[in-house]
Amino acid sequence: MDIDLILRVYPFFLQAAWLTIELSVLTAILGLTCGALGAAARMSRLAILRWIAAAYVSVFRGTPALIQIFILYFGGPQIGIQLDSFAAGTIALGVNIGAYMTETIRGAIVSVDRGQTEAARTLGLSRWEAMRKVILPQAARMMIRPLGVNINALIKGTALVAPISVIELTYTAQRFIGSTYKPFEMFLVAGLLYMVIIYVVGQGIAWLDRRARIQ
Repeated sequence: MDIDLILRVYPFFLQAAWLTIELSVLTAILGLTCGALGAAARMSRLAILRWIAAAYVSVFRGTPALIQIFILYFGGPQIGIQLDSFAAGTIALGVNIGAYMTETIRGAIVSVDRGQTEAARTLGLSRWEAMRKVILPQAARMMIRPLGVNINALIKGTALVAPISVIELTYTAQRFIGSTYKPFEMFLVAGLLYMVIIYVVGQGIAWLDRRARIQ
């Protein structure tokens, strides 16, 4: 293993790791937004909203994320959507993970005992007040770990934007392999940095989960 080479390219991988973190944060925010809206629509009294949400989940969970990225980045200009590679990757991954988060959030909400809702309504709370004050606080505790799994999958999934030239960890490894012909060292560095990012995120999620269970 060429340690000197690793030390020379390491600063470039650190820059790529920062971009990977930025991409992950933005994508997670978009995914959580889509997931919350999707879960609300899935549980709506309006059949059209339930149908739209179900179609969204089915389409984006049923097709590869890479294909969705390609459709948005390469196919978007045909229908007037012109995005740079970073924006296209962020939106495609965010909407994709949002479909998974939709079911995670909905599952946590429906797992709360129906008696809680009935008791809240008996006390005079509206359906929305019962959801906001009684159901969601309990559901939030149960969805932390599953959402953490989604976010970890998302971080690893950021590698899918490498084919559209977003300079994150995987793309950086591929670029240096082309000039150094050292795939083992390059992918090793990228893999270790992915592990560090996922470990830190995992520790943060575990801390949130412990805090939620104490309250």
